[in-house]
Amino acid sequence: MQKLRKSSTPLPAPSLELDQQLCFALYSTMLGVNKVYRALLKDLGLTYPQYLVMLALWQRDDLTVSEIGERLFLDSPTLTPLLKRLEAAGFVARNRSGVDERQVIVSLTLDGQRLRERARNIPACVAAAMECTPVEIDTLRSQLTNMRSKLYKNAG
Repeated sequence: MQKLRKSSTPLPAPSLELDQQLCFALYSTMLGVNKVYRALLKDLGLTYPQYLVMLALWQRDDLTVSEIGERLFLDSPTLTPLLKRLEAAGFVARNRSGVDERQVIVSLTLDGQRLRERARNIPACVAAAMECTPVEIDTLRSQLTNMRSKLYKNAG
């Protein structure tokens, strides 16, 4: 693992109290988010990671496995079982590229396309569970996206 880049700004001495850790706040919040999504996605027959794959395909169909992995920050060994389960459920089809046999193209089936309409209200339900306004959600998303970019850049 590469060394993290050192900050040029001195930081105050860190607290080791659990409730003072940003990582714990993010982790425990994500547990709550997953709990809300689990209840909403149960009727669709999807897990949260499968839902993320479907979101990527609803945004742009016919993606390679590596394109989906890049979009979702997942590696192939993690992504392949998700795609196999989505294929078994009839939501996606996986086919070798006609241009490059090494690439697998993932495409929505008709059932996968129809599932989009059933999932349409999920973001609003999650926002309601968070009791956040659209502006608060946009601000938080922007802050988290910015933080993620910095973390990936500095983690090497």
